[in-house]
Amino acid sequence: MSTPEVYSIAQTPISCHAFSADRRQLALSLNDNNVNIYTKHGKEWQLTETLSEHDKAITSIDWAPRTNHIVTASQDRNAYVWSQSPDPATGRMVWKPTLVLLRINRAATFVRWSPNEDKFAVASGARAIAICSFDPENNWWVARQLKKPIRSTVLSVDWHPNNVLLAAGSADMKARVFSAYIKDVDKRPAPTVWGEKLPFNTVCGEYASPAGGWVHAVGFSPSGDALAFASHDSSINIVYPNGPTIYNIRQQTLPCVTLTWTAEDTIVAAGHDCQPAVYSGSAAGWSLVGTLDDASGTSKAGSARAGGVGRLNSAAFNTFRNADTRGHTTETTTNTELLTIHQNTITSVRPYERGSDGVVTRVSTSGVDGKLVVWNVSAVTGLTGRLGGLRV
Repeated sequence: MSTPEVYSIAQTPISCHAFSADRRQLALSLNDNNVNIYTKHGKEWQLTETLSEHDKAITSIDWAPRTNHIVTASQDRNAYVWSQSPDPATGRMVWKPTLVLLRINRAATFVRWSPNEDKFAVASGARAIAICSFDPENNWWVARQLKKPIRSTVLSVDWHPNNVLLAAGSADMKARVFSAYIKDVDKRPAPTVWGEKLPFNTVCGEYASPAGGWVHAVGFSPSGDALAFASHDSSINIVYPNGPTIYNIRQQTLPCVTLTWTAEDTIVAAGHDCQPAVYSGSAAGWSLVGTLDDASGTSKAGSARAGGVGRLNSAAFNTFRNADTRGHTTETTTNTELLTIHQNTITSVRPYERGSDGVVTRVSTSGVDGKLVVWNVSAVTGLTGRLGGLRV
């Protein structure tokens, strides 16, 4: 397996990140109220601009590849759309914010552009999802809210390829699929496995976490015909509504908090276990294939690693297990460094590069340890059948 690219961005947690379309620029938040724009120079990322408009910590960032707009969400209950325009004084291209009228009274927790980049969805702690579209007359973004039947904070969202359906995971232990159809923005969508008539706020599917954990992450497959969600009960769930079939993979690791599909048959998920896990399958069944990292070698952040199912347990998980089963509350060694590249929770995993067929070949992860890592996913596809895993 090829060596991952490891960048030590900061000594503070990276709460979220997003790349520009050409992957030469990077936007991220270091768990504060600023958006830091980095530009790649050689093999290093250098800070080139800081966007300061939010009053509290930024929770999510998304960068639209075609329009080159950045959208940010924050605990200050606001969102901003950032676009580049020339500075009248210097002629230099600078980022300027556009107001978004969210109409929420709790923190904004997550944000994603729609595939057509003509609207975006903002999850919130107000038990609502704001679907925002542009109002050219007033030069701002206005929101319509998805509310029912959400009963708690919405933690993540993801768009269906048809630009209308939206998946959401929330702290009420449910993953749902909504219609976010806006008459003046969207064309009438073609029928899908999720339904045909899709007026705004139609609930097209509702799925419970198997053991009652918060749903941290949701994601549609590239075709939109399947949905995956990760919950705090250490499970990954894949939904096929046309079946109807739900495959549940119970992990022997700490919970995942983020996931992304890299192909119609492959998912990469990561979280508190500090290493990205790879799952493979189809409507016939799913299995854990392995990990992009290797927790068996010496703990050196820049070294190459490849891994399998048997190596997925982290040092942190083993510590908790020993305390529970053996009564061990202290380690015999003073070395607290994990045998993984990431030394703390992975907060975000995102597609980084695609092949000519549209399949994601590399993904990027950022974490509480302040690191950004780019992993080669295509090398893991050969692990299928060789590493095995329990098929469900």
